[in-house]
Amino acid sequence: MQAVIFNTAGDGYWSRTAKAVEIVDMRMGYVSDDKEFGELCVYFNTADWDVNVDGLIYTDSEFLHELNAFLVEQGLCAVTYSEQGMQGDNYVSLDVEDEFIALWEAKFNTVLEAM
Repeated sequence: MQAVIFNTAGDGYWSRTAKAVEIVDMRMGYVSDDKEFGELCVYFNTADWDVNVDGLIYTDSEFLHELNAFLVEQGLCAVTYSEQGMQGDNYVSLDVEDEFIALWEAKFNTVLEAM
């Protein structure tokens, strides 16, 4: 994946940091057996964003807005943040539903297996 930049507004529950964050990868982290829901992991450059210093991106409004605009531009659909406990040290965890999973499979010509 070519790197993209998303910005944070600093209005999340776990961070007051507003800055640019380089996104280095996006992967499906989980898909249910029936493909009704899953997890999208959006990996960020830890040199740009250190969760121990900057906090979790989770719940930041601008990051989610820019991510969803990017996903829609790529032919996918909007996502929502997953729960706080699913956030990683180098990725943001997001919930996806059946429509997103089907679009992902079509876009990347792949069949996602339950994980």
